[in-house]
Amino acid sequence: MQQLIFASANKHKAEEIEAALPQGFQILVMKEAGITEEIPEPFNTLEENSAHKAVFLYERLHKDCFAEDTGLEVETLHGEPGVKSARYAGEEKSFEKNIEKLLQQMDGQPNRKARFRTLFTLIFDGQQYQFEGICNGLITEKTSGTAGFGYDPVFLPEGSTLTFAEMTMEEKNRYSHRKKGLDQMIQFLINKKSQIS
Repeated sequence: MQQLIFASANKHKAEEIEAALPQGFQILVMKEAGITEEIPEPFNTLEENSAHKAVFLYERLHKDCFAEDTGLEVETLHGEPGVKSARYAGEEKSFEKNIEKLLQQMDGQPNRKARFRTLFTLIFDGQQYQFEGICNGLITEKTSGTAGFGYDPVFLPEGSTLTFAEMTMEEKNRYSHRKKGLDQMIQFLINKKSQIS
């Protein structure tokens, strides 16, 4: 069993990733690996924050690990909320307040194009690698659906009539930015495994 430690305490993300992993891989969240401190995210890009979180974990555990950072980038808001997506409406990371602020900012805007972007950083055998996943879509005018988390109730992925929050996990994985980045990381790990065996 290939164990990977995930630099997150977010159970939703861990479940999403676990659902996408093939057999032979097991994810441990930070708490399960004995890390209880919160990792700071001081940088202005997803790339830097993702790398910082993976290095933070690796320096403490010296085990294969990965981190991800995701942002919602809205075209008419010049890429906001972006790297500040989780704290858009304040430090308490309230999904409801973040959505409320976003919809206020978007009020009356004809251009509702947006994209979710995820950056995975993997540290494997002491080497660092990055993988990116993007999902283009639109911001809806009101919330719809109760599944998922974050901005899912107001994000309509390209090619769908349902918001992320109206989808099952399986349906979401057909479009998901996180799944696209994860697929690249998994393929990399499968290739590495076959080289070893």
